[in-house]
Amino acid sequence: MEAFPAFFPLSGARVVIAGEGEGADAKARLLANSPAMVVRLKDAAALDPIAYRGAALVFLASPDSVFLAEATKAAKTAGAPVNVVDHPELSDFHTPAIIDRGQVVAAIGTAGAAPMLAALLRADLEARIPEGMGAMVTLLGDQREALRAQFPDLAQRRAFLRGVLDGPAADAAMRGETEAAAELLAAEIAKGAAALGKVWLIVAPATRDLLSLRAARALAAADVLVVGDEVAAGVTTLARRDASWRKANDTDDAFLAKSAAGGAQAVVVDSPSELAERAIQLAGLSAAYEVLTSAEPG
Repeated sequence: MEAFPAFFPLSGARVVIAGEGEGADAKARLLANSPAMVVRLKDAAALDPIAYRGAALVFLASPDSVFLAEATKAAKTAGAPVNVVDHPELSDFHTPAIIDRGQVVAAIGTAGAAPMLAALLRADLEARIPEGMGAMVTLLGDQREALRAQFPDLAQRRAFLRGVLDGPAADAAMRGETEAAAELLAAEIAKGAAALGKVWLIVAPATRDLLSLRAARALAAADVLVVGDEVAAGVTTLARRDASWRKANDTDDAFLAKSAAGGAQAVVVDSPSELAERAIQLAGLSAAYEVLTSAEPG
């Protein structure tokens, strides 16, 4: 990872756009609907360090290289993080390709090396993120304290949220029916019943690209990740970064069954023979489980 992705809160922030031309205008359009206070600077006003004091972010754009150099120096003298359009070598940060769904924001970056590729990837992903996703996240934010009170255990809360995102409240939000979605969400929270977790038994493929889409999704949702000794390097890279990792030899089936009953998603990646034995044991423990095989090589 050559660049660390981060999100800067814009509510109440001062953002400065200095310079002229399409690059500066594009940044202004990008921030037009944000809660930031956007300031435009031109000519000599953009060369004074005082103009950049207190700025959370600074964007510079101009066809004049001399102007860019002087404005960059002024902004950095003021201690502001700077992005110089089309000049990654002058920038403190790079602007990614952005998918904007209100409070849901996805960003794709290439460390400034290939912004056109990032734009193409954004176009591919944008169709997969519904317009109503931002509304759903807003509803969840409004109910944050109620969720924590009803589901103090993180695994239970996560399990509940998974169910909500596949349920009627999310469907209503995606359709733009905000009031109905809010009522449905409140009703689900009031029930206080979290969806049960599950044990996912993934047959380890020879390489990561042979993972099925369902297996990749299970890895991405894993609360607990159990890995066999013979699993190829790279197969588990799609797992949640904050999942609890365990070795297969150190993890018994009673632990997996208990984790699932508590609302966790427990994922085991191992050989077919090892998973077959686990499936028998999990069935005897009445645990919810599913076996996922690898995709066939083409």
